[in-house]
Order: sequence, then structure tokens, then C-alpha cells
Amino acid sequence: MANLALDATTEVASELAADESGSASGFFGWLFYSDGFHAPTVGEFFPPALFGDGTFFEFNRIMLARVIAAAILILIFWLVARRATLIPTRGQSVVEMLLDFVRVQIVEQVMSKENARRFVPFLTTLFLAVFTFNITGVIPFINMPGTALIGLPIIMALWVYVLYLTVGIKQHGFGGYLKTSLFPAGVPKPIYILLTPIEFLQVFILRPATLALRLAANMMAGHLLLVLCFAATQYLFFEAALALKAVGSVTLLAGLAFTLFEVFVSALQAYVFVMLSSVYLTMAVEEEH
Repeated sequence: MANLALDATTEVASELAADESGSASGFFGWLFYSDGFHAPTVGEFFPPALFGDGTFFEFNRIMLARVIAAAILILIFWLVARRATLIPTRGQSVVEMLLDFVRVQIVEQVMSKENARRFVPFLTTLFLAVFTFNITGVIPFINMPGTALIGLPIIMALWVYVLYLTVGIKQHGFGGYLKTSLFPAGVPKPIYILLTPIEFLQVFILRPATLALRLAANMMAGHLLLVLCFAATQYLFFEAALALKAVGSVTLLAGLAFTLFEVFVSALQAYVFVMLSSVYLTMAVEEEH
């Protein structure tokens, strides 16, 4: 009898323990027939290597997106330049509109036309590159912005950084550039004690850092938002209980809306990046700022 009582007690305790351990997932198992929805994480930006895992030549999906975007951009402009005519074709007209937009609506809004002529090729290349790498985040089967990882934005920001330092030093000389950058004219001399360290941080650290961080952070946030919407849609349509499947249509519509918004953000970030680059270049060549 004692053995039977012990066995019964052990069995009840086992069942209670099983119930307690499964209580966290039991509700989801009953409601969704699964262990719950798993939201996307920053692991999205560290995909497994396609080849060269663990080596200097490691190549993953984000790098593939960058290569595809760069190849398409180069191919488009090569084809347009090769077939350019006095009376532009439809494709040539679109490209010329983009070039005019950068020149007129961005660069010439900040710089004089003389300075704009010097920097338009660089800034146009920068605008198109940023936009193309951004837009891969909404291209089917790629679905990853090439600028979502900080490495590429840092390279672009350093490109701008080296250029505005170079043209500034060439324009004013090394000492003259430091003077115009760190000691703004018209400021009482005692104020330089506080102002000069701030100007140093701004010119030599904050400008390139904010260019890179702003671009990467916006594209990373946009990608996570899209993944969240479409992952929730897939989960609700194919795993959730019948009563919740209709909610999947809401997340699907939200995902489509955010896709259009991400296209806008891709263009906006390219615009902001080039606008700020134009401002920095203008400040580098001006006599006083």
C-alpha cells in the first residue's frame, strides 16, 4: 500500500510539474498551435556566409545585395551613355532628370554655381550610390539594404570627410583651414576657450560620424519594421488559429504601406546625405563660416 501511495504521489507531482513547465507555452499552443511568435532581431543583419565563412573573404547576403546594386547602377549608366542622343530616349530622359535634380535641387541650393560645377559629379555619384544601396531593402529576393550595416555608410562618410578636408586645405592652406574651422570670425577671444574644442569635435569627428550613423540607423530600423510586418503576416496566415488569421490581412497591408514608406525613406536619406555633404564642402571652401 505504501508503494502504491508513493507511486500515485510521484505521478501526480510529475503531471503538476509538466503543467507548470508548459504553462508559459500551453496558452500559445492552444491558441496558435505553436510556441508563439518570434520577433526579428539584429541577427537579421548578420546572415550566414555564402562562402569563405570565417575568413577575410567571407561573403554573405548583404554583400551580395551591394554587388548586385552596384552592377545594376553601372550597367544602367553604361547603356544610357552608350546610346545617348541629342533627342533623348525615355531612359535617357529619366537619367537626365535625376542628374538635374541633384544639380539644381540639392547642390545649387547650397553652393554657388561655380563651386557646384566642381562638385556635382562627385555628389551625383554619391546620391545615386546611396539611393541604390538603400532601395535593395524592398527588392524581392534581396530584401536587405546595402547600407543597413555600418561599414558601407562609414566608407561613404569617409569619402566626404577626406574630400572636404582636402579642398579646405587646398583652398586655405593647412594653417588657414584650421583657423577658419576652429576659430570662427567675429567671436570674442575668451569664447574660443569653449568654442574651439566644440568646433574641433564637429569638424573632425561629428560630421563623418553623424553622416554614417544617420544613414545606417534609418535603414536598419526600416528593414526590421518590414521583417516584423511580413513575419507576423506569415505567422498569422499559416500558424495562428482560424479566428486570428484575419489579423494577418492587417499586418500584410501594414507591410505594403511600410514598403512604400521605405522607398520614400531610401530617397530621403540619399537626399539628406548629399545635402549635408554639400554643406560641409561649402563650409570648407568659404573664407568665413
